[in-house]
Amino acid sequence: MIGAGIIGMTTAYELVADGHEVTVFERRGSVASEASFANAGVISPGHAVPWAAPGMPKKVLHRLLTRHAPIRVHASSSPGEIAWMWRWWRACNLRTFEANRLRMQRLVHFSRERLHRLTRDLKMDYERSDGCLLLLRTAKEHAAVQPGLAWLAESNTRVEWLDAARCRVVEPGLSDETPLHGGVYLPADEVGNCRQFATLLRGEAQRLGVRFRFHTQVQKIVAGKSPQLLHMYSPPDESTVLMNVAADSTPTDAQDTEPMPMRPVTEDFDQVVVCAALDSTPLLRPHGLKLPMQAVYGYSITAPLRRLDAHGDIGPRSAVTDERYKVTVSRLGARLRVAGGAEIGGLPPRHDPKAIETLYKVLHDWFPGSARLSQAQVWKGARPMLPDGPPVVGRSGIEGVWLNLGHGSNGWAMACGSARLIADGVAGRAPAIDIEGLGVERLLT
Repeated sequence: MIGAGIIGMTTAYELVADGHEVTVFERRGSVASEASFANAGVISPGHAVPWAAPGMPKKVLHRLLTRHAPIRVHASSSPGEIAWMWRWWRACNLRTFEANRLRMQRLVHFSRERLHRLTRDLKMDYERSDGCLLLLRTAKEHAAVQPGLAWLAESNTRVEWLDAARCRVVEPGLSDETPLHGGVYLPADEVGNCRQFATLLRGEAQRLGVRFRFHTQVQKIVAGKSPQLLHMYSPPDESTVLMNVAADSTPTDAQDTEPMPMRPVTEDFDQVVVCAALDSTPLLRPHGLKLPMQAVYGYSITAPLRRLDAHGDIGPRSAVTDERYKVTVSRLGARLRVAGGAEIGGLPPRHDPKAIETLYKVLHDWFPGSARLSQAQVWKGARPMLPDGPPVVGRSGIEGVWLNLGHGSNGWAMACGSARLIADGVAGRAPAIDIEGLGVERLLT
C-alpha cells in the first residue's frame, strides 16, 4: 500500500483487520504528515458537497480580488491547473452537481458510521466534540444558504436555525462586538483531531501486523497478477524534520524507521492500493491513467487556548464556521485551530500572507483573546482535488492496482468509509453502499 495519510491509515487498518498482510510505504517519517496534518478537523456531512456547483464560477469571480477572498488563483497557474479549472467550470451545472452531491453524501454518511464503530470498538480518544455552528453575519447570507438547507433536509441531516441570541447559547465564547444575524446549527456534525486519530490507528494496525516503511519513495508500479513496487529508502530531509517537530504532541518516528538499502528495491505483492494523493499521479501516468487531480492549498493556525480562570476559557466548544470567509474555528482539546482558504497555483512552501491574515481576522472577530498566538503554528497543506467533487475509490483498470484518491477537503470525513469500500472490494464482497460514480471511469468519459 502506498501512502500513510488518513486515507492510507484507515485503508491499512481495514485490510489488516480482514486478515490481509499489509505493508505501507510512506515517503515521510510518520503518518498523516501532509494533507492530514493540520486540517480543520470537522466531519460534516452537510459540508460534503462538490465545489463544482451552479453559480460557483460567478461567486468566485466576484470575490477573487477582494482582500479576504475564500478562493485565490495565482497568475502563475500551470497549464495543468488551468485545465483542471476548465473541467471544474464544466462540472458546475445542476445535473452534474446533483449526481455528485448524492455520491458524496452516501459516502460521508457511511464513513461517519464506520468512524463511530471504530471509535467505540477500539476505545479511541482523539479530542472529539459534537456540533458545528455556521455563522451568518447578515440576512443576505441567510437567504443565500437556503438552497443548501433544503438539500440537507432531503438527506435527513439534522438542521436547526438559531437567532443571534441562541447562537451565543450554543457557543458562549462568541464575541458580542461582531454583527451576527443568526446561524445554522448542525448538532450531528463533529470535530476530531485527524492526525491524532491516524496515529492511534497506526498503533492498532501495527498490533495486528502492518509493516511500515517510512522515508521510502515508491518510484514505479509494475502491473500484473502479482504487481511489483520499485522503491528507494531516502534519509530524513529538513522538511521531514520540521514536520515532525511541528506535530501535535506526536513524537518523531525516526527511531522506528526500518533500515533500508540505499538502492532501488523491487518487491512483489498480491495487490497494490494507491493512497498517495498527489504523489499518485506520476505512478499512474505510465500506465495510461491520467487523473485530473490538482493541489488546492488550504491553511491553518493552531494555538493553545488561553485559560482565563478555574472555570475554563473563551474558545469554541466545538466548531464554528464563518460562512462569509469559509473559515472554521475548531476546538481540539486544549488547543484552537483556525482553518480555511483555497489556493490554486503558487509554490507549495510559500505562504500567502493574505490567506493567513483572513484566518486571524475570523478568529479575532469571533473569539478575540482566546488563544496564545505567540505559540501559534502556521500550516499549509495540499488538498488532492478532483474537479467534479467525489473521490475515486475502487479498481484502477490497471491489473492488481486499486485507488483511494482525490478526497479533497473531505478526506477526514470520508476516510473510514472509503477504506471499508476498498477492503470489501479486495475481498470480493458486495459494498455496503451504492458506489455508482465513485469509480475511475467517471473521469475518463
